[in-house]
Amino acid sequence: MIHLIRHGETAGNAQRVIQFPDTPLSERGHEQARSLAARFRDEPVAAVLCSDYARAEATARCLAAATGATLAVEPLLRERSFGDLRGTPYAELDVDPFALDYAPPGGESWPVFHARVDAAWRRIQEVAAAEAGPLAVVTHGLVCLSLSLRYLALPEAHEIETSGFANTSVTTLEARAPFRVTRLDCTRHLDCGAGDGAPV
Repeated sequence: MIHLIRHGETAGNAQRVIQFPDTPLSERGHEQARSLAARFRDEPVAAVLCSDYARAEATARCLAAATGATLAVEPLLRERSFGDLRGTPYAELDVDPFALDYAPPGGESWPVFHARVDAAWRRIQEVAAAEAGPLAVVTHGLVCLSLSLRYLALPEAHEIETSGFANTSVTTLEARAPFRVTRLDCTRHLDCGAGDGAPV
């Protein structure tokens, strides 16, 4: 079993700003990470694999500490790089940074980003196959989106929102092909209750 998890909230998330790699969790993000960790005290996790960006690593360390799981950092799980746009509020942009034909200056185009996520997916499968129990993967919204749209077997009645995954949301899938999703974008561990994400 693999749990695909987005990191906790940052000030950049809340303020709708394109983020830098070292953007830390906000206080709310730390609270979300603690709630996530509490949720997994009742669900076994053998290992945690995470992006090396600060917000993902902090979320993953909280989860690993609560579950006793081993922790490994994987740079392939980084968020898509928006290059020179980092630090810019979305409201100030005169382009759609998510347009399929847009390549941010100094950043990754969609094809380049998807190719990196392909390598990350191979790494996830490799680690999952070596573990005796479930693997938690703590990464970023667009990585979750890329994997879900291109690799995961979603129920027919469900569609992935292109707006992305909620902070600390959990998507659970079988570790073998066809990688059937059993829980999608679930945030029931959060007090706010946004995006209930009941099992599918």
